[in-house]
Amino acid sequence: QVQLVESGGGLVQAGGSLRLSCAASGRTFSMHIMGWFRQVRGKEREFVAAINWSGDTTYYANSVKGRFTISNDNAKNMVYLQMNSLKPEDTAVYYCAANEGGSYYTSALYDYWGQGTQVTVSS
Repeated sequence: QVQLVESGGGLVQAGGSLRLSCAASGRTFSMHIMGWFRQVRGKEREFVAAINWSGDTTYYANSVKGRFTISNDNAKNMVYLQMNSLKPEDTAVYYCAANEGGSYYTSALYDYWGQGTQVTVSS
């Protein structure tokens, strides 16, 4: 139905930057919300940021406000997460997600997920 593929993760020093990308394919016209979540082994998946597909509404977790920016390119079916001023506590597997409804924050309400990309921030 919808396929999502993340890329751009890697190892970076604290204070550095990374840009994650999410490529969507399939029945993308049905998507309404695109989100980024992250998860550390042994912990619950955490909301990071979300954007409606038209790109005029964004939401951020308090922990990343002012440091991360979510954006999209409708023509290319791409969603991005620019991460600046990275901290060791940002280390996690980052997942791109999409839903067909109006939920921004709750991972269980997203319909589609990518495979994840590892972000490691060294201290």
